[in-house]
Amino acid sequence: MNNAILLVVCIGLCLLVGFAGSVFTPEPGSGWYYSVLNKPSWNPPSWLFAPVWTILFVLMGVALSQVVKEGLDRPVVIAALIVFAVQLYLNFAWSAMFFGLQSPFWGYLEIVGLWLAIVLTIVLFSAVSQSAAFLLVPYLLWVSFAAYLNFTIMRLNP
Repeated sequence: MNNAILLVVCIGLCLLVGFAGSVFTPEPGSGWYYSVLNKPSWNPPSWLFAPVWTILFVLMGVALSQVVKEGLDRPVVIAALIVFAVQLYLNFAWSAMFFGLQSPFWGYLEIVGLWLAIVLTIVLFSAVSQSAAFLLVPYLLWVSFAAYLNFTIMRLNP
């Protein structure tokens, strides 16, 4: 597969997972998240989430393509891809836990696992491609913020 096709496939895969997770997120102004939950004053506006996540999923896809092109015959690449797949699944699962189950508690437990999986992905990606690992840093920072937001929402809604 040539590099351009690989890049499109990897970005498409990440965006597809992001879109799949979005089926759990509420429409602005509707439902449990907007009308029932207490949120901190520093909760980001709803319009911010879609563009931020789109950028992060594109960066994940670029990073993924950089690792894949290093060769599927290398054990470190396979290990990095397995952990990447796990963190991608956990990213999807957070939306299901927090919004689908309407549970800040389960969402928080899940996002801690997601954060750890992202850190491990960065470590493994760095063994294959420093630039791929670097591309995941904004994702780790955003999920760190999201984890703190999730924790705060959990505390405000016992």
